[in-house]
Amino acid sequence: MTGEIVVIDRRFRGPLDSGHGGYTCGLLAREIPGAATVSLHVPPPLERQLTLELVGDGLILLCDGEVIVADARPATLVFDPPPAVALSDAQNAALGTGPARHPFPMCFGCGPEREPGDGLRLFPGPVDGRNVIACPWRPDMALADENGRVRTEFVWAALDCPTGWACERAGYPIVLGQLTGRIERPLHAGEQHIITAWRVSRDGRQQHSGCSISTSDGELLARSQALWIELKGSTALGATARRPGSTVRGSAV
Repeated sequence: MTGEIVVIDRRFRGPLDSGHGGYTCGLLAREIPGAATVSLHVPPPLERQLTLELVGDGLILLCDGEVIVADARPATLVFDPPPAVALSDAQNAALGTGPARHPFPMCFGCGPEREPGDGLRLFPGPVDGRNVIACPWRPDMALADENGRVRTEFVWAALDCPTGWACERAGYPIVLGQLTGRIERPLHAGEQHIITAWRVSRDGRQQHSGCSISTSDGELLARSQALWIELKGSTALGATARRPGSTVRGSAV
């Protein structure tokens, strides 16, 4: 795996000029059995040759030259998600044409301007009587491997955007800083699934939220915890990470 080349196609973007956070996290998480935590350090560049590197103790880096785009490591998920939303409730909650205002309308995961079969078009809305948001999801066959199982990077993409819509919105854009996830059982393309997301906490500009993907019968298939950063007056998340021994620095998110 060390030295493996990864290219994020423009189709898999979040903002117009950078890779979708959950999809990018999934590219690293697929190399780690069980749960993984992936941290994003800079906006993932599109259509560039990036490298995956295993640097020891299970740590995996996604690098753009000397700049670390993201890192991933084994993790433990200890939370139990709320009970799954009934399919009928998820269908009623879903925003059929997407949010009225969207900061990234061409986002692979939740962009309302993506065509069916191109983007995931996940539009979760509030569930009556529950402090969660939800929507149905029937993964396209193009997202699956030869056995019909949805590929890891697409499951992680689906575990991303709903956690963002579960956060408080105060008029400022928010970006994914870290995603911890685990696929409990394979998801099968063409089958009906239910996505449920909820807000956990807020600490200044940082917000924490969670997401689960279940079968239409409520069986848990995948879950995630997310850290979102509010870009209030600044687009910086912190100093750009770089590989040991490097003197090259890149622009921060």
